[in-house]
Amino acid sequence: MSEQTRPKIGFVGLGLMGSAMAQRLQSLGYELTVIAHRNRKPIEDAVSRGATEASTPAELASNNEIVMLCVDTSAAVEAVMRGDDGVLAGLQPGSLVIDFGTSIPGSTRALGEECKARGASMMDAPLGRTPAQAVDGLLNIMSAGEKADFDRAKPVLDDLGENVFHVGPIGAGHTLKLINNFYAMTTACAMSEAFAMADLAGLKRETLYDVMSSGPLKSGMMDWIKANAVDKDPMALAFTIVNGLKDLGYYSSMADDFKVPSFIAPATKNALGIAKSTGWGDKMVPEMVDFIADVFSDK
Repeated sequence: MSEQTRPKIGFVGLGLMGSAMAQRLQSLGYELTVIAHRNRKPIEDAVSRGATEASTPAELASNNEIVMLCVDTSAAVEAVMRGDDGVLAGLQPGSLVIDFGTSIPGSTRALGEECKARGASMMDAPLGRTPAQAVDGLLNIMSAGEKADFDRAKPVLDDLGENVFHVGPIGAGHTLKLINNFYAMTTACAMSEAFAMADLAGLKRETLYDVMSSGPLKSGMMDWIKANAVDKDPMALAFTIVNGLKDLGYYSSMADDFKVPSFIAPATKNALGIAKSTGWGDKMVPEMVDFIADVFSDK
């Protein structure tokens, strides 16, 4: 996007992914406003690169054409959006809110209606890939909302993502992301157990990977789990077990809303839940292989 047409952006949520996205936007010359949440270092880093720090979400929203959210739960999105100092209180007519997190679709649709009541718009645009890829603008972005809003946001989204999709009306992005993450976490847990079972059987993990990856099971998720299981690099997938568990919970709630059972999600949710309950929640998903191997070694 040319410098003359770049919108001013307010960014809420400078965690691992949000910080990488903010860095990418600033490297391209976007004018950013940020706000502190849990950790000051990412804020100070963004400010050192030229960002402005706001004191409230309302202040941030009042001075920017696009408000980007990258926080971890639906409850956190709702807290940032609502209240006397929330984004909605400062949102200007014609502005656009984009939620990049993974949220409950019904909550997203409700917030979209509240934005519309203020003459503004909202999109959900959950992400695929990792913070390392975000720095290089190589994310997968599952955008949802009005087509006119998508068309307006697409030049910015193209600066953040390699593959930018419009998947349907508001809420469709979060629905697709929950299905995506259900499959991803199930694959991650299955591959982790496969490595741990190989240990018990006396098979080398490298041998298991070489054979399995030579056939149709080969996948990016397999490689991320192998990165920790074999190469001892858990950060190849910088996504925590507790976040994976949260997404499985949202997926299960969505299945309940549709009044259908999920046949597979309970097992994956159980594996992640037991890991969290025994102190592994803040570790990365590729470390599930270490957790399962520890459980097996106690038997």
